[in-house]
Amino acid sequence: MAEPLLDVRGVTVRFGGVLALDDVSFHVEQGQILGLIGPNGAGKTTLFNCLSRLYQPSEGEIRFEGVSVLATPRHLIANLGIARTFQNVALFDRLTVLENVMVGRHGKTSSSFFANALRLPSVVAEQAAARQRAMELIEFMELGAFTHWPAGGLPFPIRKRVELARALAAQPKLLLLDEPAAGLNHDEVATLEGQIRRVRDVQGVTVLLVEHHMSLVMSVSDKVVTVNFGRKIAEGTPDQVRRDPEVIRAYLGTSG
Repeated sequence: MAEPLLDVRGVTVRFGGVLALDDVSFHVEQGQILGLIGPNGAGKTTLFNCLSRLYQPSEGEIRFEGVSVLATPRHLIANLGIARTFQNVALFDRLTVLENVMVGRHGKTSSSFFANALRLPSVVAEQAAARQRAMELIEFMELGAFTHWPAGGLPFPIRKRVELARALAAQPKLLLLDEPAAGLNHDEVATLEGQIRRVRDVQGVTVLLVEHHMSLVMSVSDKVVTVNFGRKIAEGTPDQVRRDPEVIRAYLGTSG
């Protein structure tokens, strides 16, 4: 069998005497949308932070296309092909939408400081390519009307779309979405669902999302992994997970 795109093996995280993650394993196949769920304090964010190298596990391994993520310097994670959005949107408020999205291309440029200072032809060509790709993603995310608006004054749902476009500008193979539905109303969540599907189907990007919005996770995910008290308690299709007695007990305190 082909190696999975992302392979999480026995990840354990300890903060002093607190066991935040306990021997968690799962994998993500290329082209999947995987939802990571669990009650508050279950360890989802800790796991997400391990995947993006903000945290270093106490034990275990994380491999991306066969390469150790944990052995890769933090500043080179994007070069592996992993991008991330955050629950609290972090844009450059004084920059326009176009400029914010172009920032996402920074890791794909190769010109030196001196080449930039001298505005050599290679630099001009790179910037033109970055601008073109940014414009394509702005249209993809239906942000065309806001292209030249400063990001700071935009409504929260639009800012979230800008952050998603910026993440896609890095040309990731895997996109980590940290609670993308947080702060959105019912109609905006429905729009987000379509956007996540299009990211996978049109952009060809595998998606792993941490999310509390259960209807979004169950409708958009191919596979769902559930954690509780730092331990994986279920893994399978949305239908399998929503019927799992341990998942029901974790969310409702009863076996149903």
